[in-house]
Amino acid sequence: MQLRYRYRIYPTPGQQNRLAQAFGCARVVFNDCLRARQVAHESGVKLSDTDVQKLVVTEAKKTPQRVWLGDVASVVLVQVCQDARRAYRNWFDSMSGKRKGRKIGAPRFRSRKDTRQSIRLTRNGFSVRSNRKLYVAKVGELTVAWSRELPAVPSSVTVIKDSAGRYFASFVVETNDEALPPIADEVGIDLGLSSFAVLSDGRVIGAPKFLRRAERKLRKAQQDLSRKQKGSSNRAKARLRVAKVHARVADSRRDWAHKESTTIVRENQAVFVEDLCVTGLARTRLAQSVHDAGWSQFVGMLEYKAERYGRVFGKVDRFFPSSQLCSACRVQDGPKPLSIREWTCTACGAVHDRDLNAAKNIHAAGRAEWLNACGGAVSLSA
Repeated sequence: MQLRYRYRIYPTPGQQNRLAQAFGCARVVFNDCLRARQVAHESGVKLSDTDVQKLVVTEAKKTPQRVWLGDVASVVLVQVCQDARRAYRNWFDSMSGKRKGRKIGAPRFRSRKDTRQSIRLTRNGFSVRSNRKLYVAKVGELTVAWSRELPAVPSSVTVIKDSAGRYFASFVVETNDEALPPIADEVGIDLGLSSFAVLSDGRVIGAPKFLRRAERKLRKAQQDLSRKQKGSSNRAKARLRVAKVHARVADSRRDWAHKESTTIVRENQAVFVEDLCVTGLARTRLAQSVHDAGWSQFVGMLEYKAERYGRVFGKVDRFFPSSQLCSACRVQDGPKPLSIREWTCTACGAVHDRDLNAAKNIHAAGRAEWLNACGGAVSLSA
């Protein structure tokens, strides 16, 4: 399994200038690749990937308009061409149905005003030196804050400058699956807003609401930004302050999700969740709370960690009536408004907490689907 290991890096002012030059050259080459493909399509000329790379890199370096492309490492420009090719392939596969998930549009040109910039290098463009510094071709040795050791030799690295002005090195590492000892516990998870998650074993995970807690500071920063003149240096500083608040919120949410997902995967042999339509819920009046919860990020972590540690992960269909079924007698008691948090089954008289009952039903449905090796219709046991 390939995993990413991201570390904070601290380039010197001179290295920041060289990285900015590399970011700019990568952006120009990416846009030239898109433009070359568009012109070739309009004129009816077929260009191979090799032809595009020769046109926008090899031949472009010989022209006065693009001679400065030779000031950055060639591996950066080659990888940008690969990124542009992959963007077109993903678009074509999405239109033809080969690519799963929602439809994606055509690749768009990159702007120098984008607040996030990045370059990608393969092994011939970087190395981790014996002094524990990251060497990047034509940039130099970068100081890295090694929060943990790399499990293997990285195959590539992406140097990133985020919207808050921070620099990161993201390594791609091939790791071996670390199967944990099998255990008997299984769990179903019902995700929500008032409580982030309710587990079928009765555990309740409270909603941290990182964005809500930072609203006061964010409001003041955004008000200060709105009063600055466009294009001024003070506006750029104010934009950076807003970006730092958002970055702190995102970092806190990601760190919390990693810790909770790791705990759940380690303590349970099988984990089942509901396949929520987050995109649809984000179009309602609860949009801010839905985005603040970070359900998709949390579920994605559960999925890849379960695969890595030899656990079972399953998703229950989003149309499964988890809140309508009685977890005791399996009788469907009909839809209920969200204001009803506790209800009594009309068939068996069992009193249910809405979220805990839904978590138990998700566990039962997910387990039945997991054990149904033939893939036929699933009948939940009473």
